[in-house]
This record gives sequence, structure tokens and C-alpha cells, in this order.
Amino acid sequence: MTKPDVTLENSDAVYEYYLGHRQNRLLAKAAYATLAAKFRPRVRYANGARAAIRDLVRSDTPLVLSVNHLSEADPYTVAAAAWRSPLRPVIGRTRVLAKDELFADSSLRDRIDLMGSIPVFRGKNHGMRAVNAAGQRMMDVCATRMSRGDSVAIFPEGTCNVGDPTRLQAVGSGVGHITSRAIRLGVTPALLHMGISYGGDTKGASVYFAAPVTDLPDKPAAITRLVHERLQEAVDGAVEFGRR
Repeated sequence: MTKPDVTLENSDAVYEYYLGHRQNRLLAKAAYATLAAKFRPRVRYANGARAAIRDLVRSDTPLVLSVNHLSEADPYTVAAAAWRSPLRPVIGRTRVLAKDELFADSSLRDRIDLMGSIPVFRGKNHGMRAVNAAGQRMMDVCATRMSRGDSVAIFPEGTCNVGDPTRLQAVGSGVGHITSRAIRLGVTPALLHMGISYGGDTKGASVYFAAPVTDLPDKPAAITRLVHERLQEAVDGAVEFGRR
């Protein structure tokens, strides 16, 4: 299928394309390994979290990975941390939500397509009413991809935190809706939360994984509240880890 232009007016074709898009997993793994060598994040886990994540990956449990958003370098940090963690086997089988403007440049689009990205049309850029239908379609695509065995990675704050990097901004409801829709499709997902702290340097970031959550509510609002609570715990862990 020919790559469609990523524009809001073309959103039906965009999401039809990304419903089935598969990147080259070998090239994706090579890219993640390169980013791990370049950014060198320090990765730490809550008690028991590393073994729990490994078990979930081995059982092919679809994951919803939520990450705080501090910098435009965050996707590279997440990729580097994934390579250095038990998440390495799901590289190439994880959809990463990314703002639509990143898909405008063809060379950049090739790189983010390789990372498994799915475009998101944000209300702050296009207006909430204008993006409603596209947003619903994006969430359905993510849930369907999870029903096919993929995981999803999200920056649920939706925009970079330019205030206090130790405190989460409001978490958007999209993560709750995606997870809830996947559950309705028969998926039994796990929520995973990754906190990032830079301490003034995007290289050598401190990354902290909270313990994964497998006992989930099914309502979007309850899931969103749970994500906010557990992601703040992950941020707290990353900040404390970064001070050492």
C-alpha cells in the first residue's frame, strides 16, 4: 500500500495504512541498538519489576507503556532504554504514538516509521472538534493492533513538560480509551510505566520502570487515573535514581 500523506484531511487513508503497517524488525533493532549506544540511559526498576516485565514479554502479553514527556529527545531515550531492558524482544512489535507534524518530512518519516510510529492529530494544533473523528479512529487502530499482539507506547501528557519536571502534567484520556477498547476486543493487557529524568543532560538519562499493573479496571477514566498515579511513581523513582 502506498504511503498516504499524513494530513488531517487524509486521516481515513492514514489510519487504514497504519492499521497494517509493519516495519523491518531487523533494521528497527539495529536502530534501537545504535540509540542505546549513543544515549546510554541508566535503567533501574522497582522491586520485582524487571522479572515481571520479562515474564510479560515472554508470555506475549500486550503492553501499554506510558512515559513522561520532558524533551524532544524522549523518543530516543525510550528506544535506548527499551534496548537495554527486557523490552528488547518487543522492538518491532510496538506502536509508538507520535505527533503528526513529525511525518511531514520524508526522510524523518522514514526514520519514525522504522520505529513503529502511528500519527496523532492533536487538538492543540488543529482544534478539538476537528480532530475528534481522527482521534477515535487512531484509538481504534491502536486497540486493533493490540488485539493482533502488538504493544503501544504513549506519552500521555501529550506535550513536553516545561514546568516542574518532577511532577506530571495532566494525563490525557487517550491512554484510558485505547486500553479499554483493547480489553473490549478480548485483550488482557498490562500497564507499564517508565519515568525519565535528565538532570540537565539528555545523554545518560535516568530511567525507572515501575512495577507493571495487570489487574486493570475496564473504564477509560479509571484507567487514566491509574496511569497518572503509577507514572508519577515512575517519575519519582527516576528523579531519585538521577540524584545518586
